Amino acid sequence: MVNQKTIKLFDGHFHSIDPKFPLVENNGFLPPSFTLEDYKYATDQYTIIGGAVVSGSFQAFDQEYLLDALRILGNSFFGVANIPVGISDKELERLSNSNVVAVRFNVKRGGSEKIEHLEKLANYLFEKYNWHTELYIDNKELRHLKPLLQNIPSFSIDHLGLTQEGLEDLYYWVEKGVKIKATGFGRVDFDPIPVMKTIYQINPKALLFGTDLPSTRAKVPFSDKDVQLLIDNFSAEELDNILYKNGLDWYSDKK
Repeated sequence: MVNQKTIKLFDGHFHSIDPKFPLVENNGFLPPSFTLEDYKYATDQYTIIGGAVVSGSFQAFDQEYLLDALRILGNSFFGVANIPVGISDKELERLSNSNVVAVRFNVKRGGSEKIEHLEKLANYLFEKYNWHTELYIDNKELRHLKPLLQNIPSFSIDHLGLTQEGLEDLYYWVEKGVKIKATGFGRVDFDPIPVMKTIYQINPKALLFGTDLPSTRAKVPFSDKDVQLLIDNFSAEELDNILYKNGLDWYSDKK
């Protein structure tokens, strides 16, 4: 086992669940608390150089928890928000000035804006604020949504796209420059290493590591074994790209 403290991470996908702020049941699920103190404790064995706080389905359109988290974490952390289509420019300015750089569409579970608003909202946010779009979606849905996604200027896909079915469609988007989050290994229905190897071969800048903490509803939550899996299968140069360089470039380019 490599000394984890020597490993530099840009955590491109994690959640803060603070009971001080509103939580909404999603499909009957309400997550337990996972505060920023819990997050810092869970990642203390790594050198965290920054990351992305991602809004969950259970946070609906609440922005205050996200702004609070970003204020506490500092400028090396960025926000991914659930945005309603009717949000005002004044509110968007407030979010953008607070290091929010992306909108999330939870196609799999809901809890975000409806997909029929995806194209309009994604394009508006990109053109006006340089935000990208993040999709929580099964690979098997990508073929059906291809005509829509071709009209989205900049997006990423969470958790390697989750499903074996549709991997060829995922690779199609990698070739087009779409970013793929190397996260949630306990959520996918395939061996993640061969898939990540293929993605890396297509585009070394595509994979963005994230802990996915606290791994709500994952069959197997994140652990040090996930990082070790990468260490055992990628070279030092590849690891630098996956674990921190790609994520840092992707998120900091938005500001």
